[in-house]
Amino acid sequence: MADSSRLCSVWLGSETGILKGVSLARKQAFNFCNEKHLSRDQEVRALCWGDAHESELLVGSVDGSVKTFSVEKGSFTETRSCGERADGCFAGLAALDAALVTCTERGTLRVWREDSSEPATELHAGTHVARMRQSPVHRNKMATGGKENGLKVWDLQRPASPVFTAKNLRDDWLDLRRPQWVKDMAFLPDSDKVVTCTGYHQVHVFDPASPQRRPVLEVEFGEFPLTALALPASGSTVVVGNTQGQLAVLDLRKGAVRGVLKGLSGGVRALQCHASRPAVASCGLDRFLRIHGLEGRELQHKVYLKSRLNCILLASRDLEPAGEGQGEGGPVKEEDEEEDEVWESMERVEEKTKRKTTTTTTEGEEEQKKRKKGKD
Repeated sequence: MADSSRLCSVWLGSETGILKGVSLARKQAFNFCNEKHLSRDQEVRALCWGDAHESELLVGSVDGSVKTFSVEKGSFTETRSCGERADGCFAGLAALDAALVTCTERGTLRVWREDSSEPATELHAGTHVARMRQSPVHRNKMATGGKENGLKVWDLQRPASPVFTAKNLRDDWLDLRRPQWVKDMAFLPDSDKVVTCTGYHQVHVFDPASPQRRPVLEVEFGEFPLTALALPASGSTVVVGNTQGQLAVLDLRKGAVRGVLKGLSGGVRALQCHASRPAVASCGLDRFLRIHGLEGRELQHKVYLKSRLNCILLASRDLEPAGEGQGEGGPVKEEDEEEDEVWESMERVEEKTKRKTTTTTTEGEEEQKKRKKGKD
C-alpha cells in the first residue's frame, strides 16, 4: 500500500474507523485500516499532520487512541493511548514539536511528550467543547470553544489560564441572555484574530489585541446551525457549511455573503481550504468528498467514499499534477450519469391512479345509499 499512499493528496476519517486516501490525479480512493480489529471504537474523529514534511498522519479515534500513519510506508506504525472513553471523543488534535496535543469534548486539554504515558501538561477548557484548533503561526497557541463555552485562546507555554476569553454577546432587545454555541474556529493569517462559527448560524471575528472581548464583526448565514469553517489563503474570506449541506463564502471585510457553493446533499462535518490554491474540500453525511473552486465556485471533484465522513486533511502540495484532471474533462457536473439513470428508471406516478381512487370511492358511496334505501 506504500505506492498508493504516496499518490494521495486528500485524507479523510470515517465513522467506520477507516482512514481513506484519495488521489485526484488518478481518480482513485484507497482504504487504510486493520480490518481484523475494525470496530465502532475506531471511528476517526480527528486528523492532523505529525510533522512539517507531511510524512506522517496522526489519527484520533473514539476510544481515545492516537495512531500514527506513515505515508511513505502506507501503514500504521504506532498506537498510543491519550485518554479514556469517559473523557469523550476528540474535539481536536495537533502536533507541537515532538509533542502531541489532544482535547476532548469534556474539555480536557493535554500535552503528551514522546515516549511518555502521562501528560506533561493538562488543563480544563470548559465543558461541551466542540472544537480545538492550533494557530498555524504561533504553534503553541490553541483555541477552544463549544456549547455554552465561549471562545478561549490558550498559550501552552503559560497554561495556567487562557490568554483570551471571549465575552458573550449583548442581551437581545428583550433583555434576555443570548446563548453561546461555538462549533468551529480558525486563526486568521498574519494576525491574532480568530473567526468562529456557531450553532445559531452566526460567524464572529474576535480580536485579542483589542480591549473589546466581544466580536468585532458578526455575520449571519442561513437559518440552520453552522458546523464547520475554513479559511482560504487570502484571509479576507471564510467558507462555512451547515447541517443542511449548504456552503457559502463570506466576506470578512464587508460582513456579507460573497457566494454559495452548490452540489451538497447532507450535513457538512469538515472543511479545509488548500494552502496555496483557491479551492476548498468538504465532506460529511452524504459520504462524498467534494472540491470546489473558490474563484468560479464550480464543483471540480466529486468522489463517493461509501462511509459517512467526519474529518478531512489536505496535503499542501498541488491537488493534482499540472496538465491532468482539468484537461481530462474539466469540472465535475453536480449529478453523475449513474444518478440520472436511477431517476429515469423509476416508475412515474400518473394522475390516473388518483382518478381511479376517486371513482372507486364514489361507487362505494352510491352502493351504500342504495342499501340504505332498501332498508327504509
